[in-house]
Amino acid sequence: MTELKKLLERLEYECIQGNTDISISELVYDSRKAAKDDLFVCIKGTVVDGHEFIEEVAAKGVSAVVVQEEVKAPEGVTVIKVADTRYALAMLSAAFFDYPAETLKVIGITGTKGKTTTTYMVKSILEAAGYKVGLIGTMANMVGQEVIPTERTTPESFELQSLFARMRDAGCTHVVMEVSSHAIALERIGGVRFQVAAFT
Repeated sequence: MTELKKLLERLEYECIQGNTDISISELVYDSRKAAKDDLFVCIKGTVVDGHEFIEEVAAKGVSAVVVQEEVKAPEGVTVIKVADTRYALAMLSAAFFDYPAETLKVIGITGTKGKTTTTYMVKSILEAAGYKVGLIGTMANMVGQEVIPTERTTPESFELQSLFARMRDAGCTHVVMEVSSHAIALERIGGVRFQVAAFT
């Protein structure tokens, strides 16, 4: 369990209902995965708007919701209002995993073509220099030599921070990642400090 107040420590927010002195078991942004004592972040997508599922997630027992619009939430559910729930998800995710990217040297590769090739080249160079390196990209995610299947070039912020935590816990010192323009626009890398950024 994590204190909601701790998760919110680097965010500007307003507590509309309830209070922040509560414990959170999990951070979710998919209403289908919501469960008792979770924190649900309402993401406004192109097709589905998370704000429409507040009653549903409240019935599942979530402790709090993070919104960017005016909403009505059942009594007993804490409501946190922010300017942008996508950015909030990124910052909450970093806090949830205790800011793992801050223990890593993060190298971001962006551009139209060549991101994948460049990340593998940089990973290889760093490993030849004796470092344990993580990789995040289109082909796969890697923690050292362990390969983790991936669905998108840059994962959603919660999955991204989870990967950073896995790399930190495995002893990685560096991570080389592909950063898609889509990921930048959707705040998936919100709050991540890059030591190096390369444009292909």
